[in-house]
Amino acid sequence: MDSFELNKIAGAVLAAVLIIVASRTFIEIATTPHGGGEHEVVGYELPKAEGDAKSGEHGAAEGAAAPAASFDAAKVASLVGEADAEKGAKLFNKCKACHTNEQGGANKVGPHLWGVVDRAKGSVDGFKYSEAMTTKGGNWDNEALASFLHKPKEYIDGTKMIFSGFSSDSDVANMVAFLNTLK
Repeated sequence: MDSFELNKIAGAVLAAVLIIVASRTFIEIATTPHGGGEHEVVGYELPKAEGDAKSGEHGAAEGAAAPAASFDAAKVASLVGEADAEKGAKLFNKCKACHTNEQGGANKVGPHLWGVVDRAKGSVDGFKYSEAMTTKGGNWDNEALASFLHKPKEYIDGTKMIFSGFSSDSDVANMVAFLNTLK
């Protein structure tokens, strides 16, 4: 027997196996009911975290954790006295793309922040503020800065500031403490 004969035998065996597997697959597809079977939803449902308020399955009655407390700007402003301005200076590196912190610094995408504490909102000469910022009114005290740095678009709806904010109370307090040094 030569190699050509062995190739024909191997091909015949592989073709037979392919026909058997394909036949079983087609029969299984044809006889299995689709839709309305044991699975009403196609796909895989991801597990939900314990205490997820949206799931409705794990409520507070089952000992789930309470939702996170809302941001309290007055509380954060009261922490500014003990906050670390040096940590705030490091956090300010995120802001340097849009703001300067030097006295007499130029405006960039955002206004310079030298002397921002107790300055009127939207008052830096030569910077074009959003209408929302100019109509907000008031001064940048510690509480206003804390609210703005936590969630700028929530504090001033329509602001041009694209930064999403600092989520940590300590980060916000450290940033406000740093901004208080820019005098």
